[in-house]
Amino acid sequence: MAESSARLDPHVPSFVPALNGVIRRLLGAGMPMGPNGLLTIRGRTTGVPHTFPVAFLELDGRRYVQGTFGETNWVKNLRAAGDAVISKGGASEEVDAVELTPEQAAVVLRGALAPFVGRRLMRPLVGRFFHLPGGASLDDYRTVAQAHPTFELRPRR
Repeated sequence: MAESSARLDPHVPSFVPALNGVIRRLLGAGMPMGPNGLLTIRGRTTGVPHTFPVAFLELDGRRYVQGTFGETNWVKNLRAAGDAVISKGGASEEVDAVELTPEQAAVVLRGALAPFVGRRLMRPLVGRFFHLPGGASLDDYRTVAQAHPTFELRPRR
């Protein structure tokens, strides 16, 4: 697969900031929204907590979160803080966040996204943000992972 600038430089679509506030309130009220939940992270310069709606990936009993839109503020904050609070369905949990290498993230993204890449109704959505063809190779997922930072969220001990 040839590398494209869209894959290597993802951006936040204009509708996302407008929807984030609404989604944050709905999730905060405990409304179930599939794999979506809230991620609260200390700001990297102020230390002030910020809460973002994100989609959690679950694979082989482990939880992950990935930067669908690349190097966003929450990704930079999570990288700097190394920990966060995740909230979903009214429950909250403190977690440690460990950033994966692109090679590690490729395996996670393939496991989480491959079922959707092949589905007719989901293919356009996954394709829009990740530019993955049906039958994408592990190398294709590694290329995507370079522009979409992925973190494992481990329960804090």
